[in-house]
Order: sequence, then structure tokens, then C-alpha cells
Amino acid sequence: MKAEPESRFENGIDVRFSIDDLRAREKPEGWDGIRAYAARNHMRNMNAGDKAFFYHSNCKEPGIAGVMEIVKEFSEDKSARRPGTPYYDPQSSKDNIRWSLVHVEFRKKFAVPIGLKELRELGKPGGPLENMMMLKQGRLSVSRVSAEEWKALNEIADEKAKEAGLKHEMTKLVK
Repeated sequence: MKAEPESRFENGIDVRFSIDDLRAREKPEGWDGIRAYAARNHMRNMNAGDKAFFYHSNCKEPGIAGVMEIVKEFSEDKSARRPGTPYYDPQSSKDNIRWSLVHVEFRKKFAVPIGLKELRELGKPGGPLENMMMLKQGRLSVSRVSAEEWKALNEIADEKAKEAGLKHEMTKLVK
């Protein structure tokens, strides 16, 4: 799931959001503003307890910054119906709910992010990410990650941390 850690304005409102912003939240955060049907549909298939990578997008060094957990399954993204909000959609109404959100909580910030250049290398033919949806549909802000991709990426993150002599920052809930 992608978010932008550097300032970007929509309807005059800064929509920047980083893994550090999520870590600072004291209650679950609604992952709102998704305005692509394919991304919305991926969120509608998420279950409480599912984990997701937090990907920093549209910034100096894009890449996977850590992990979050889906703590509340999809519900209406009501901001779509509120004029003046960053992602207002005049075609969305109570009778025509077009957009959804899920609620997430911080679980882990990688000690060393997995950058986009590295992800692309891993996505080459024969690599562990050769079929990764995010690399094939890069503009999509929410996409599926297979169990094999999830395992490979977490192992890579652990190895990068070990090589750097660092530890991931984790929520107290994670064992």
C-alpha cells in the first residue's frame, strides 16, 4: 500500500503520510483517498489481521518502508462525499458508495528500506519478484503480494538490517 512521505497538495490540503506518521498514531488510521477501482477492490478483499507493506511513493527514494496490519475491514471512505476534502468525488453519494477504506496500525519500520531499484532488480525474469503486481502495475496504490513475495521481502529486509547492524523498529504488539 503506497503513501507519499513528502508534501503534496490535493484541494489545498497536504496529503503527505509516512510510516513515521502511522507509527505516531494512537488509534487505527483510515487508509483513505484511494480513487482507482482496482486498488479499491484489493482493499475490499483485505481481512482484519492481514499484513501489508507500507511503501513510500513519489519521493526521493521510493521503496518499502515497513509493515502495517489491517485492523478493520473495508468501510465507506466518507471523505469522497465531503466537498473540500483532498479526494472529494462529486459522483459518490450515500446511494452510490464508490470508495472504500481500511483501517491500519503500525507494526514494523524496516531498519533499511527496500528501495525501488532493488525491487526492480528482484523483479527481473527468474527473480523472486518477477510476477509482483506492484512492479507490473506501478501506478496502482494498493496491490496484492503473494505469500512467496511476502516471505522473500521480509527475509531481504531482515538481511539488510543484519548487514547494517541495525534492528527494525517494531510495535510492542509484535512478538
